[in-house]
Amino acid sequence: MSERLRRGLYRFRRSWVSVLGLGIVCLLLLIAILGPAIVPHPEHVAGLVQTGTRFQPPSAAWWFGTNEVGQDVFSLTLAGTRVSLLAGMAVVIVGAVIGVFVGAIAGFFGGWLDEGLMRLSDLMLTVPSLILAMAVAAALGPGTGNMIFAIALSWWPGYARLVRGEVMAKKEEQFVTAARAMGAGSGRLLRRHVLPNIVSPVIVKMSLDMGFAILTVASLGFVGIGVKPPTPEWGSLLSVARANMPDYWWTAIFPGLAIFLAVFGFNLLGDGLRDLLDPKARR
Repeated sequence: MSERLRRGLYRFRRSWVSVLGLGIVCLLLLIAILGPAIVPHPEHVAGLVQTGTRFQPPSAAWWFGTNEVGQDVFSLTLAGTRVSLLAGMAVVIVGAVIGVFVGAIAGFFGGWLDEGLMRLSDLMLTVPSLILAMAVAAALGPGTGNMIFAIALSWWPGYARLVRGEVMAKKEEQFVTAARAMGAGSGRLLRRHVLPNIVSPVIVKMSLDMGFAILTVASLGFVGIGVKPPTPEWGSLLSVARANMPDYWWTAIFPGLAIFLAVFGFNLLGDGLRDLLDPKARR
């Protein structure tokens, strides 16, 4: 382990907020993995209606209470963790892959290619990402795949601009010049020498973007153009529960707290990874 990595890990462990963020994210990932096996009422997750138990307040029998059709809110919130996290991760990964490809090509080759790709990213950035995602998702129709595509379409320009700047700086380094002098082609230079050295800022941005991606997924679910029912998702649970406020507050408060916890945890973890992987950007 290099001295730089050891120092980064030491700073990460010394920051209690980073450790807290890591703990929250690990807990959410564990729930997402084990969710279907640990929910107390899997039949409610599948869409079973029990009107005889509707609007039960939180108690020992119903930890988070029940909703307007008698479904256990605790089970729905746990099951929604997998959908929300996987959708958020998919958005970030797809956006990062597209953005890294575009930014690497633009930054390495420059010229008219750089100018055209960056003007395209500027055009995408002029439209608010949530509005663009809502418009695309509404045009494609509800569904998890359509939602992920719609959000990722508005997510890649940030990665493209980040990677372009990093590539433009790295391609002038001496080790790249030496590899070019030894006969390495453009493709090899980009794959073997430039891209591996810009991984750290991309990982930091991905970790910071995860919380916002989950929030955007919940926003589309809230307006009804996200995950199709009866699949539980935090945003769609909030959308249905808003009609029950404030009398039956528990139907909305617990899915809302789940969204807050996910965004909070990933933001704290992202700050810790920034200290670990990018010392120049330390808080």
